[in-house]
Amino acid sequence: MGSKLSRYINLEKVLEYIEKRRHEDGGYCFVSQLADTNINDTYYAVKIYSLLGMEVPEKEKTIEFLYNSAQMQTAAVGVAMAIEALSILGAKDLARDKMNLLFEKYNPLENKFAVGLGGSEEFGTATPLEATYWVMKAMNAVNYKPSEEMKNKIIEFVHKFRIGDGYGVTHPTTTMTYQALYTLSSLGRKEDTRHFELCEVCGDWGGFTEVPNSLPPYIEPTFYALRGLELLGRKARCIKAHIRFIRSLQNQNGGFRRSYELGISTFQNTYRALASLEVLLRWV
Repeated sequence: MGSKLSRYINLEKVLEYIEKRRHEDGGYCFVSQLADTNINDTYYAVKIYSLLGMEVPEKEKTIEFLYNSAQMQTAAVGVAMAIEALSILGAKDLARDKMNLLFEKYNPLENKFAVGLGGSEEFGTATPLEATYWVMKAMNAVNYKPSEEMKNKIIEFVHKFRIGDGYGVTHPTTTMTYQALYTLSSLGRKEDTRHFELCEVCGDWGGFTEVPNSLPPYIEPTFYALRGLELLGRKARCIKAHIRFIRSLQNQNGGFRRSYELGISTFQNTYRALASLEVLLRWV
């Protein structure tokens, strides 16, 4: 997979960008000068190496970092990320060990859909639907099978966010629509939507937006829309435009930014760019 991506983006620079931001404790921080290693950046480093079919350097240190970083004060999204990353690294027993901690924060049987919520993986404070999505990813990573009662509670909760043809808090967004559909699909419920097609930007721009009839496109709705279309068994219409959009986001340091205008590289943006390109190239 890596060699295929390298025909479109500078993969060598991507790896250099990630490696420069690995610290002695096994964690990663997207600001290379800071030793403020964290679960989020470390999770995305693991996901990038996994996507490229590569071993994480000194992975035992990274395993230890992730396991020790997921603590009671960690938000539910962070704990879920640590669980998934530990599973990817082959430490499934350690990942399963953190499920009890996760259910302290997220327990549908007690109507606890992420206590206090805490930090968002996206922006500001996490929505309960975002937390539900990440918890579901953690469950899937360790093959945890929720009871029928838990399944029904989660499905009922997710459906509270249904607005028209999508999902959201005040209006449907690409991110929340995918998060809802992924959760429901994981629980055996298939739903359809045309939201992703309505947010596709063709022509000179490429990419996808959070809501229809808006600009500019960003990498996060592009990532979620492509994942959503894949989940629904459909493809994007303007594949070449989307590839061009993603290629334009790579910065000089090798990382990727969110949009044409916003210039900072992050691990999150970089993984989403690579993962989106990987989907698009399978459709070419």
